[in-house]
Amino acid sequence: MSRPEDRPPIALALAGGGPLGAVYEVGALAALHDALPTLDFTRLYAYVGVSAGSFVAAGLANGITPREMVQMFIENEGEDGDALAPSVFMRPAFAEYALRAATLPGALTAAAWAGMKSLRPRRALSEMQRLAAAIPTGLFDNRAIERAMRTLLSRRGRSNDFRELSAHLFLVATDLDSGETVEFGSKGRDHVPISQAVQASAALPGLYTPVRIGARYYVDGALNKTLHASSALDAGAKLVICINPLVPFDGTLARHAQSHLVEKGLPTVLSQTFRALIHSRMARSLASYANTYQDARLIVLEPSKGDADLFFSNLFSYGNRRRLAEHAYQRTREQLLGRADTIAAEFAKYGVRLNLAALRDPHRQLLPTARRERRGETGAVVARLTTTLDSLEMALVERG
Repeated sequence: MSRPEDRPPIALALAGGGPLGAVYEVGALAALHDALPTLDFTRLYAYVGVSAGSFVAAGLANGITPREMVQMFIENEGEDGDALAPSVFMRPAFAEYALRAATLPGALTAAAWAGMKSLRPRRALSEMQRLAAAIPTGLFDNRAIERAMRTLLSRRGRSNDFRELSAHLFLVATDLDSGETVEFGSKGRDHVPISQAVQASAALPGLYTPVRIGARYYVDGALNKTLHASSALDAGAKLVICINPLVPFDGTLARHAQSHLVEKGLPTVLSQTFRALIHSRMARSLASYANTYQDARLIVLEPSKGDADLFFSNLFSYGNRRRLAEHAYQRTREQLLGRADTIAAEFAKYGVRLNLAALRDPHRQLLPTARRERRGETGAVVARLTTTLDSLEMALVERG
C-alpha cells in the first residue's frame, strides 16, 4: 500500500451543507474529475470532511471515484446504490422519543410540587424549565447512518479503519460538553471507526441526536469549523482544493429580480443568517491560512452568491438532487474555465494538467446522456421530460 508521502501534496477539504450540500459536492467533484484527468481523486495526499462533507471525503479516501459517487448518491444505482438511500437519513428517533417520554411524568411532578411549595408564579414558571430535559435531542436516528456507512466501507478493497487507509483522512466533529473541535483520524483519535466519525461529524443539533463515542458526546463539526483545511495543511499538504456548498444569497447578483428575503418567511431568514455566519467565518479562516501557511495554496470553489436555484432549494430534500448535481457540475466547470490560467499554473507544479477541451465543451453533461443510454427509447423520453421539468423548476425558482 502506498503512503501519502509518496504522492503529490494535493488535498481536498469539503464543507457541510446538509444532504444537498453533499449532492453539490459530488457534482463539483465530477467536474473536477473531468477537468483534471491526470489527477486521481481517490489517491490524494489528504482528505478533510466536515458534516455532510464527511460522507464524500470518507468515500474518496476509500477508493470510490466521483463518478461512482454520482451513481451511488444521485442515481441510487450500482452495488452500493441503496447504501445511503434517502430513507437512511430520515428514520425517526423512536428510541430517543421513548427515553425522553419516560422522564416526563417525574419532571411534571417535580415541577408542580416545587411550584406549589413556593406559591409564587415566577418560581413556578422557573420550575417548569425542568420539562426541557424531556424534549428529544433530535428528530432523526443517526444510528442508521452509521450502519449504512459501516456496510459501505466493509466492501472488498475498503476499510472502516483510519489507520488502514493509504491517505490522511480527517473527519471533524464538535465535543458537545466542551465545545471544542475534534479531528477524528488524527493521532490519538484514529482508533474510532470511520463510520462513527461520519455519524458524529454530521449530527446537526436538533435534527440528529448527539453521538456518544467513548465517554463523550459529539455533534456536527460545522459548529466551529466550515472547512477546516488546516488539518490537511498541518499534515503537509501544499495545495488544497476546498468545496463549500453554502454561501449567503445576494439578490442583486441573481439573473432575475428577487423580492426581499424577509417576505419569504422565517426559514429563509434563518437560512440566510446561517449561511452568512459560516461564510464569514470561512473567510476569516482563509485569511489566517495565508499568513500561517505561506508556502501553501488553496483553491476555493463555491456557488455564486446570486445562485437563486441553489439558495431556494430545500437542503434536506432529495427530490431535486439530480437536477442540483447537474447544476453543480456545470457551475463548477464555468468557474474552472474562468480561472483556468491560475488553476492550471498551480496544478502544473505537480505534473497535473487542466483539460481545457472538456471545460469548453458546451454539450458535456453529468447525468441526462448516461440515463438515456441505459434505459432505451422510453427512458430517453422520460429523461427529456425530466430535464424539461427541471429547467422549468429552475426558471420558476430564479423568478421567486
